[in-house]
Amino acid sequence: MYATQALTNLVPLAEELDKNKVTPGVLGFIVFAALAVGVWALMKSMNRHMGRVNFEERPAEPASEEPAEPVSAKRK
Repeated sequence: MYATQALTNLVPLAEELDKNKVTPGVLGFIVFAALAVGVWALMKSMNRHMGRVNFEERPAEPASEEPAEPVSAKRK
């Protein structure tokens, strides 16, 4: 009962609101700016970590002529 009374009190306020002039406002800008700063920080961190990666390949080990023993044979 109390929720319906509260909603009926808000109906006149909603009628005064012009749907063509609704904007995200300051809160929307703050959320968008926080997301942008977060993405920028993640990109900066990723760039720093990628700079530390060593991309030099080691030469492949030559394959031995003997076939490898099965794992079960090594345990016995």
